[in-house]
Amino acid sequence: MIDIYCIEDDENIAQSVKTYMEQRDAKVTVLGTIAEARRALRNHTPAIVLLDWNMPDGQGDELCQWIRARWSRLPLIFLTVRGESHDVVSGFQNGADDYVVKPFDLDILYSRILALLRRAGQEEKTRLFCDHLLLDKEKMAVFCDKEEIVLSQPEYQLLLLLMENKGKTVTRKQLLEQIWDSNGNYVNDNTLTVTMKRLREKLQNPSCLKTIRSFGYRMEDSI
Repeated sequence: MIDIYCIEDDENIAQSVKTYMEQRDAKVTVLGTIAEARRALRNHTPAIVLLDWNMPDGQGDELCQWIRARWSRLPLIFLTVRGESHDVVSGFQNGADDYVVKPFDLDILYSRILALLRRAGQEEKTRLFCDHLLLDKEKMAVFCDKEEIVLSQPEYQLLLLLMENKGKTVTRKQLLEQIWDSNGNYVNDNTLTVTMKRLREKLQNPSCLKTIRSFGYRMEDSI
């Protein structure tokens, strides 16, 4: 099943896309504003995004840039009217993978979606986000408001494990076992407390990193 976000404020177009795609065993979530789309994307990443160029609360290219900063390989197709297509095509500076001009043939849109998904190959997410924090797994680097933060290996592994489980509480026991004891090196509980304290200080005490008292820690978006 293809998981599609259709970010489109024209209800007729959105429902046509939804009906057609769901007849082909796709799941389509229709989102009528950029704000609504951002909230949905923070909670779940679809297989592909269909994005209208003109939205009631902003332009699609603004949302596209926001998406690209977080999910560099997430397939994205612009839905545009003919007069807007020049802006969309111009060097694809907005980061889209493809575009279709309204009114479009739904068969053609579907074939474009399948082609993009074949190229994307459902690659694993390499950039993790929480509020103003970015963890780039390929570079093994952490950024806070675009400024790189230098972490020790235990601090990086601690943050990585929490961000990979964003929205879930990770117990202190799990953290100790997966970060330190995985190599058979037993450490006491105070090691985690000290490492977490240093990590918080380096990240400027982010509100998205929460302590679940006497249990563990959880990362969750607060903005």
